[in-house]
Amino acid sequence: MQTLPTLAQAGSSDSGIFIIVVVVVILFVAVFVTIFLASRYRRCPSNRILVIWGTGSSSSAQCFHGGGKFVWPVIQDYAYMSLEPLVIEIPLQGALSLNNIRVNVPSTFTVGVSKSPVLMSNAAERLLGLGQQQIQEQAQDIILGQLRLVIATLSIEEINKDREKFMNLVNENVAEEINKIGLTLINVNIRDITDESGYIEAIGKRAAAEAINRAKVEVAQQERAGAVGEAEALRERNVRVAEEKALAQQGQKNAEQQQRVAIAELEAQAITGEVESKRDQEIAAAERGAETIAAKKRAEQEQRVQVAMAEASAVDGENTSSAKVAESNAQLAEIRAEASRRADVAAAEARQKIFTAQREEELAKLAKEQLAPQEIEKKRVEIEAEAAAERERREARGHADAILAKYEAEAKGLQQVLEAKAEGYRQLMESCAENPRVAPTLLMIEQLPELVAMQVKAIQNLKIDKITVWDSGSGSDGKGNATANFLSGMIGSLPQVHELAKQAGIELPSALGQVVDMDDTPPVVEDNA
Repeated sequence: MQTLPTLAQAGSSDSGIFIIVVVVVILFVAVFVTIFLASRYRRCPSNRILVIWGTGSSSSAQCFHGGGKFVWPVIQDYAYMSLEPLVIEIPLQGALSLNNIRVNVPSTFTVGVSKSPVLMSNAAERLLGLGQQQIQEQAQDIILGQLRLVIATLSIEEINKDREKFMNLVNENVAEEINKIGLTLINVNIRDITDESGYIEAIGKRAAAEAINRAKVEVAQQERAGAVGEAEALRERNVRVAEEKALAQQGQKNAEQQQRVAIAELEAQAITGEVESKRDQEIAAAERGAETIAAKKRAEQEQRVQVAMAEASAVDGENTSSAKVAESNAQLAEIRAEASRRADVAAAEARQKIFTAQREEELAKLAKEQLAPQEIEKKRVEIEAEAAAERERREARGHADAILAKYEAEAKGLQQVLEAKAEGYRQLMESCAENPRVAPTLLMIEQLPELVAMQVKAIQNLKIDKITVWDSGSGSDGKGNATANFLSGMIGSLPQVHELAKQAGIELPSALGQVVDMDDTPPVVEDNA
């Protein structure tokens, strides 16, 4: 009787221990499961992207930015992608521009993984697991190709002057291409643009020289305008206007000539560059088509792999698996047929564009080889004719200026002589103020050499062998003195000399005597000599 309670107590003790053990095990399992599940909950920091892949998702990978996500053990896995910017140096050298001039465009591009859902998916598919150096190399190759393509569509003048257009084209083309691998363009820094031939530097020097020359011309004009008088300014203005018109016409002709020559050269270069650009675009399009076809082939390959895995893991029976395989094969055949058709169409279009580019290139070559020499010869003839006409105009203008200067010098010299004579006459009149009759006498005496010279000139061509003086010998003294007759004849001619001087308003010296009117007193001739 005492044994039964003892056994009951023992049985209750064992069941209590068992319950305690079960509770402890359950608690331990719960704690373990909780810790394990907590360890599989992944939080995403602000500078990273959480990528989860495995079963249980409709896409190849799920991307999350911020927050957290539970990662199922065994069937799922995860990794992080950094959002830190990548600075890529692009040492672009010798890129061919639209006018066939090679330029150097060293630049720096800043890129990073995008937070856009589509671009995050692209980055997860193409960049997950790659190092920073590998990502930079891929981006650098893409940027180099697109930058060369943009430069090939622009001329040197457009790249140098319209930087906004150049940057917009670079942003559009580069951003579109790097988005395909999940990257976004953050910043573009073009450090400098140079060319191997020095064309850009020559453009800057020409602009600076033109500005300096204009400033020098303006300063010279102002200094000259302040230094000359009113009369010289008027004459200089007329001469300057004529010269400027001639120079303007000459400059205009030279500018038109250079413009025509430059346009012809640029047109030929543009045609060649356009043909090469079109060819590059067609080649790039063909390469993109080939990449598309290759991507489709890879997709088909992945599809076949997935179908094979589905066949291996199928548990629905052989018949269901066979039906799925047949259906997948049918879809695969349709996809292959469509891809083959698109590839054939793309190849035919590419060949057509290549033939068109070759035809345009032949036409441009024909225009350059046959039409360009004729145009150059025509321009040369026009330039020579214009140069000859301008030379004749300048020679005529120089001859006219020389004649004008000669006449002006002669007039100025004559004016100075007359002014000197006038001053001499004025001083003579002032000196003869007490005896006004002396001045006309002196003036007449001044003109005597000229009168004598004129008389000598009148008889200088006469041939006189000898002079014979014939005298009858009957002089006033009865002795035939010819000298006395000569003196008496000279004295007898004095009244006529006095009459001539009186008519001329000149008073003769007192040594020649005076003539008195017959009505008053008989004429008396005094011979002081």
